[in-house]
Amino acid sequence: VTKKMMLFSLPLIAGNLLQQTYNIADTVIVGRFLGADALAAVGSSYTLMTFLTSILLGLCMGSGALFSIRYGEKNEEKLKESIGASFLMIAAVAILLNVLVCRNTEWILEFLQVPQQVYDGMRTYLEVVFTGIFATFLYNYFASLLRAAGESLIPLIFLAVCAVLNIVLDLWFVIGLDAGIAGAAVATVLSQWISGIGIAVYTWGRCPQFRLRRRDFRITKDTFGEIFQFSFLTCVQQSVMNLGILMVQGLVNSFGPIVMAAFAAAVKIDSFAYMPVQDFGNAFSTFVAQNYGAGNHERIRRGTKDAFALSAAFSIVISLLVNLFAHPLMQIFVKASEMEVIAIGVQYLRLEGSFYLGIGWLFLLYGYYRAVKRAEMSVVLTVISLGMRVALAYLFSATALGVAGIWIAIPIGWALADMTGLFFLRRAFRSQKPA
Repeated sequence: VTKKMMLFSLPLIAGNLLQQTYNIADTVIVGRFLGADALAAVGSSYTLMTFLTSILLGLCMGSGALFSIRYGEKNEEKLKESIGASFLMIAAVAILLNVLVCRNTEWILEFLQVPQQVYDGMRTYLEVVFTGIFATFLYNYFASLLRAAGESLIPLIFLAVCAVLNIVLDLWFVIGLDAGIAGAAVATVLSQWISGIGIAVYTWGRCPQFRLRRRDFRITKDTFGEIFQFSFLTCVQQSVMNLGILMVQGLVNSFGPIVMAAFAAAVKIDSFAYMPVQDFGNAFSTFVAQNYGAGNHERIRRGTKDAFALSAAFSIVISLLVNLFAHPLMQIFVKASEMEVIAIGVQYLRLEGSFYLGIGWLFLLYGYYRAVKRAEMSVVLTVISLGMRVALAYLFSATALGVAGIWIAIPIGWALADMTGLFFLRRAFRSQKPA
């Protein structure tokens, strides 16, 4: 069980590490060649885009859990119906989201309390990068579909192409053409569209089991109910999680461009550090969903114990490494002369990065509850984690702790959510034991 989960998760981990690599490349190139204000603008934009794309990612992940169950049941007819209906529904959401954010850019910037010296750069970046939202949907939708069938290597290949292309285009636009912040945004969008269209064409051409007929592109009451059950709550969970992060970003912005720049760099290091446990959580979710569809509860129980042990071991090692190398890691993003930016970033990494075990286990709990048709529990855990994080961040930052209070609030939220999720997980396992 452990070996299969690990082998399946490795391409997921490699893929998202690649994705983080090109996100980091954006930040490094902007921070090094355009300065701290440009870094603050792009960093805040990244947090906003993560929130927006999390809506689509949540819908795709939820549909992926349904696809895994249908695949485990070997019900091809129902699988195709689910694929067609979910594609129409999520594509409509992607288009609506694109229209809404394009029409409300100024209001969004005001909500995020963006300082005047960063405002124009962030607006320029967003106006370009918003055009890649539908491309993000295409990649995540078809990647979820392929992973539901146990194919995690192909999404990795397309992501690798996207990552390399983005880095090359970043260097060309920002340094070669001197296109500034807009150039970094164009590089990202072009890479996203190539990756999204490429994986869609591959899935249609090389996977006949997913090749839909015209009659599959319809939304029946039953199919809508199933997709809604999985996708809506997963979407809410992902959106609540990233809305909380966005609210924290607004609080960070209120401390000025130096803190914004430090946070932008530290969050990229942070995301890169715990990305493997996030992807392992997604792989674990696929494993649970397939076995849940096949009715193999004992296998789920054994896999869950192994998954928590592996996640804990990895998280502890990464926490140690981040603490040891926090200072040189920050210097990758900003020049050594930016001492205040580096100091604040190091403080964030050491206060928050010591507790990656909390987020590692939380990703496993999200994956488990999503896979066993209890997506509402993922929402509850997210509300606990992010609700406490936001509330405590605003409370602590108003005291003598200052900006450090924002960082301290993060692991407290993780710990409370973990305790809640593990309590109900143990109850579920006890109820499944034979008398």
